[in-house]
Amino acid sequence: MIALPPALLDQLGAGLWLAFIVFLRVSAFVSLLPAFGERSIPTRVKLGAAIAFTLLIAPAVPGPEVSAGLLPLVKAILTETLIGLVLGFGLRLFVLALQTAGSIAAQATSLSQILGGAAAEPVPAMGYLMTLAGLALATVMGLHIRAAQFLIHSYTLFPIGSAPAASDLSQWGVGQISQSFSLAFGLAAPFVIASLIYNLALGVINRAMPQLMVAFVGAPAITFVGLFLLFAGTPIILSTWSDAMFAFLIDPVGTSP
Repeated sequence: MIALPPALLDQLGAGLWLAFIVFLRVSAFVSLLPAFGERSIPTRVKLGAAIAFTLLIAPAVPGPEVSAGLLPLVKAILTETLIGLVLGFGLRLFVLALQTAGSIAAQATSLSQILGGAAAEPVPAMGYLMTLAGLALATVMGLHIRAAQFLIHSYTLFPIGSAPAASDLSQWGVGQISQSFSLAFGLAAPFVIASLIYNLALGVINRAMPQLMVAFVGAPAITFVGLFLLFAGTPIILSTWSDAMFAFLIDPVGTSP
């Protein structure tokens, strides 16, 4: 039987401990990561993605100090899992913003009931289409590479074992949710403006010709306008959305001027 030198055993133990600590943050992050953390993705695929991210990120992370005892271990597990969930939640808000924008657009153009149950989540077909297109665009643009860089940078913002302050975390969360709703309404603004113009025109026509069933005339018009805006505006909407998400990956806490 070959006996390993004590120095090698210590080095292996430190490497395994570092991989375990990194895996805690990475696995929590991947569970909420857009495209990788969707409900339709099997759990084994998510686990494989978390292991792959861990193998990429662990060599770039400084090794933590190994503290003996159950309490430091539990603290490290909770802290790293919390940080991973918080970072993943920040990215997941961009997917929710895209779904909300699609729901607002569908409601504004009377398309909310068409194929509403096509997705795993109950969203209109317009929101499902925009979300699926956004996830595909983010993946093609190298979301996995940017996510790995984002995770490596997160250890500069939140070193291993240091949990963010509750006040700072709550303020950051409220700000991210506010920006998410603002982004969603901004993406759906063309559909809302078209709906406003349509309803104003419909009111004027109805007032001028009360005998005319303007709803039967206007319903196909707003449907056509909604589909045309979806066709013409989706590239701009997805470009704006991807720029906002990748800007978050570069500066998640908003420290850049």
